[in-house]
Amino acid sequence: MMERWSKPNGYRRVLAVSLPLVASMGSITLMQFTDRMFLANYSLDAIAAALPAGIAAFTYIAFFMGVANYTNTFVAQYFGAGALKRVGAALWQGIYFSLFSAGMLALSYFFSEPLFDLIGHSPHIRALEKTYFDILIFGSGLVVLGSTMACFYTGRGLTWTVMWIHLTGAVLNIPLDYCLINGIGPFPEMGIAGAGIATVTASACIVFILAVLIFSPSNQRRFGTWKNRSFDKELFGRLMRYGLPSGIQFFLEIFGIFFFIQMLGRLGDHELAASNIVLSIESLSFMPMVGFHIGNATLVGQAIGRGKPEDGVYATTSAFHIAMAYMVLIFCVFVFTPEPLLHLFKSQHQNAAQHAAIMDLGVILIRFVAVFCLFDAMNLVFSGAIKGAGDTRFIMWTIAALSFGVMIVPVYVAVEIIGAGLYTAWTLATIYISSLGLAFMLRYRKGKWKRMRVIEMTAAD
Repeated sequence: MMERWSKPNGYRRVLAVSLPLVASMGSITLMQFTDRMFLANYSLDAIAAALPAGIAAFTYIAFFMGVANYTNTFVAQYFGAGALKRVGAALWQGIYFSLFSAGMLALSYFFSEPLFDLIGHSPHIRALEKTYFDILIFGSGLVVLGSTMACFYTGRGLTWTVMWIHLTGAVLNIPLDYCLINGIGPFPEMGIAGAGIATVTASACIVFILAVLIFSPSNQRRFGTWKNRSFDKELFGRLMRYGLPSGIQFFLEIFGIFFFIQMLGRLGDHELAASNIVLSIESLSFMPMVGFHIGNATLVGQAIGRGKPEDGVYATTSAFHIAMAYMVLIFCVFVFTPEPLLHLFKSQHQNAAQHAAIMDLGVILIRFVAVFCLFDAMNLVFSGAIKGAGDTRFIMWTIAALSFGVMIVPVYVAVEIIGAGLYTAWTLATIYISSLGLAFMLRYRKGKWKRMRVIEMTAAD
């Protein structure tokens, strides 16, 4: 243990790269968590609508974000190879794709009404879902652009910068959220619309700060962040070659969750509200692990760029040990003391019977999360390793097969045809996430990723 702590790509290095990303993901989670907590205290209808609409918006964003975020691997491998000017060129290809994404996502506004009509939640829930979705989707281009620009730092392992920028966004979002939802001070009471406006404002703040830092004189000299802004057809094509499977994979992953939540809404408002609360709490375990996913992908990408894949093996083992230790702690909290977390979501508009019914469901559902969070650690660490090398097609096809074969189709059949209840749906979701963890662990252990590379073999300044 002590030897692994101090070695290159040991625990200390993994933590140095990943912990700021954990904090960054934590700040995003904190924004979402407080949004939903404020909305839960505002009204039961608002919290019932927030997660379905939020995940619907994120489902639209997911494909574009998955492609754009693959800029991180290009930055990591170019940085590992010492091709610093290519870092700026790679970043700009991601920016161009992000600007295209913003226009495409804004068009989704015109499909929101038929989307929520198709989902078929209660009319009063549906109206709130559409309001929240429309605001988020108009600002979604900022989310994609901010994620792309952050790759300039995460790909080089400079994750503290990203952490502080995201924390700044959270510091702005949380009080603005509170004021706009409830109508505090000079702000009007806007309910769920206020939550959406606060989120978009925070995203704009993050993009602005990143732009100021990235295009500083020192970064322009070292990485060519302005000089290398031209569209590079060959490099953009390579980003699409590896990024498109990553985007499809991310979309399918989020779509599976989106579909799952919408099907739960057909079981009743209490079932939907309890599931939304539990999934909001689950983000406390999942989102920090995304920090280790990105951090491990960065370290593996840099190792591949240096031509030393065994460094990536050592980093992945270190990341897996840390992730499992964290998830065991989360498992214990979720199994033995779930009630304090659930009570955070008590609405002042709930009567005692409503609150008791939702809490009883929540205690059982959070124990499903306790089981699959252990496999989720495997999923994120090992998929991050093979993604950092360029094995995006395997990830795409695996998630496509398991998403449709283990969750989407079985959940639809169970709920709509057989008439099974809430616990059957959650059991299928648990099997799906567990299967992902095992599949990516086996792919990683086969070692094909060690022979992959997304940048030119002769990349150099």
